[in-house]
Amino acid sequence: MTPKPQTAAIQVFKHVTRSWFVVTYAGQLIFAYYILMLYWKSAAFGHFEKWNTASHFYVKGDMVGNLVFGLHVALAAIITILGPLQLVPAIRNKVPRLHRISGRIYIYSAFIISAAGLYLTWVRGTVGGLFSAIGISINGIIIIVCAFFSVKYALQRKIKLHNQWAVHLLLGMSGVWLFRVFFMLWMVIHRAPVGFDPKTFTGPFLNVLAVFVYIFPQAIVALYFRAKFSGSPSKKWAFSVLLLVITIAIAVGTMGAIKGMWLPRI
Repeated sequence: MTPKPQTAAIQVFKHVTRSWFVVTYAGQLIFAYYILMLYWKSAAFGHFEKWNTASHFYVKGDMVGNLVFGLHVALAAIITILGPLQLVPAIRNKVPRLHRISGRIYIYSAFIISAAGLYLTWVRGTVGGLFSAIGISINGIIIIVCAFFSVKYALQRKIKLHNQWAVHLLLGMSGVWLFRVFFMLWMVIHRAPVGFDPKTFTGPFLNVLAVFVYIFPQAIVALYFRAKFSGSPSKKWAFSVLLLVITIAIAVGTMGAIKGMWLPRI
């Protein structure tokens, strides 16, 4: 019989993890809607200049760059919707064919969107200066590495390792979304552009944020699996508290992004 402290720790761990998933997926679905309405809809009607509502993404005369960006945002909506579904056990167990098909789409998209992101960053250029470009590039490399190992272990039928790398991949693919969420969390807290220059979009806060949303989540995933497979209740309790704080931060940041960033631009 499982000791009561361990039972309580397991239950709390499961509930907090599910809460994180629900909050995260809800936020990503709203982000996907924003992408569809701002980029897909404007492209469908030929209003490509509306891409510049958020930044200078449409450059007249730059056919290659515009096509690459169009592909980038087209896949962004798809992966944002499909990604979290890959982690739902009911889908994996009851409709494995759907899981495999959507998984292939997700993996192929991961490689393509990373390559497109690297092209846009270093060929067309990006806001935020060199540090921002390096941060985005690291995120792209993380995505490619996680996608590679997800495929490798799936082909080898090492499902446990495949599942772990799939979670790493999801967090890597969520980097752009996380950047916006935690940026708006910062703005909700300070009500002003503290720690960065809003005109050049550079500054120490943005440098720290890039590390926080592109690299730090990979460490969180590693801690999650360590706590999950550990027989120590204290590790499960400690991670549950950490994840609960992150979940609350994501919820507040998502609400800030909806009100201050996404809805006003649609």
